[in-house]
Amino acid sequence: MKTSVLAILLVYAMAAAAQTAPQPQTPPPAPGGAGGEQAPTIKDPAEYNAYVGAVQQQDPNAKASALEAFLTQYPNSVMKTSALEQLMGTYQQTGNQAKVVEVAKRLLTADPNNLRALALLTFLARQGVMNQQNVQQNLADLQQYCSKGLDALKANQKPAGMSDADFDKLKKQVAIIFNGGCGFAALQQKDFQHAQLYLRAAVEAEPNDLQNVYPLATAYLSANPPDSLDGIYYLARAASLAPAGSAAQTQIQNYGQKVYKNYHGSEEGWTDVLNAAKSNPTPPQGFTITKYVPPTPTQQAHDLIKDKTPDQIKQLSFGEWELVLAAGTPEDQDKVWSVIKNVPLQMEGNVIETASPTELHIAASEDDIEQKRADITLTMTGPIPAARLPKAGDTFDFEGTPTSFAATPFMMTMETGKLLRKGGETPTKKPPVRHRPTARRTQPSQ
Repeated sequence: MKTSVLAILLVYAMAAAAQTAPQPQTPPPAPGGAGGEQAPTIKDPAEYNAYVGAVQQQDPNAKASALEAFLTQYPNSVMKTSALEQLMGTYQQTGNQAKVVEVAKRLLTADPNNLRALALLTFLARQGVMNQQNVQQNLADLQQYCSKGLDALKANQKPAGMSDADFDKLKKQVAIIFNGGCGFAALQQKDFQHAQLYLRAAVEAEPNDLQNVYPLATAYLSANPPDSLDGIYYLARAASLAPAGSAAQTQIQNYGQKVYKNYHGSEEGWTDVLNAAKSNPTPPQGFTITKYVPPTPTQQAHDLIKDKTPDQIKQLSFGEWELVLAAGTPEDQDKVWSVIKNVPLQMEGNVIETASPTELHIAASEDDIEQKRADITLTMTGPIPAARLPKAGDTFDFEGTPTSFAATPFMMTMETGKLLRKGGETPTKKPPVRHRPTARRTQPSQ
């Protein structure tokens, strides 16, 4: 929400109050415009002169003093509300925010449904939360004043002397502040459903307010489950509203691009979303983004060996063999197993456990190495000498002949195992072990 909204609201309050200056004594006042009720009448000439003299002061400090004096001398004046609104705006001119808040609260005591006072207090409480100032109190005030403001809008009590057109204009201005404030408060409380409701109303009323558009995107993306389509669109809209070339624009664009890629599976089409959001304040009819659906392990296994020759299958890593043998269809499993079964294989692995001098439990795929989980049971041709017996955690080269496997949990049984010496003549080994392909998992940053 822009500070200019508040400034306009206060200036409007002062101008409107000045326009409704009452007539003295008994002559009927002029109506307050088309559809407006008659302005209040001051019958006491002294009271009238004190009021007019106060509102006509040019110096803000002198005007504030004169209005305070008027309110002290005539606490029950028919112009009390108007004088307080003038005073609130005057203190804003002097930069005295504490007095602005104080007068706004006095105004609510005199007129509980005063839209300007409620809007001002809502605005300032939200700014306090955003600036991390007395957060808990400001958040409580924000929830209180924005809710009262929305109730006051429903009450639809037009001030005396105000035209229908001016009242409609005022209601539209403050509705943005109230809905934006209640939506922002709900977002802080992780009430994403109400945050979406209120912020969407504020954005539809004022589509170019970055301080409501970006929180709306956050409310959509933070929900469970998230509304990714609306969330991504309003992130793109926020990027178009941020100052061109600013750090804020860069950060929003980068974040939006990341969320889009996580949802769609690639960055393709992100520029189209940015262009659409720049031209359309809300998602256009038919707007959609294709959601990336990661392939299942079975699909990945099939794609891994599809169209590969036996020689090419033999060159796959152990982790890739494991994926197919653990998750593939029987036909795909057979394509791999028929290539490596009963074939002596040389590779590198990590010892998980030395079960006996003739049996080692080994991890050969990178995933299983990281998890310290055995995926090969290697039976040696004979007992390993104590001096060469590998210990748990050792990395070593070995040869083994696959004879069987279990898919779940995966375990390959190898026999006629041999330790291969490191250094000197290096036996031909399998290519370096690679991660087993897994279903793509992506999570957006919040």
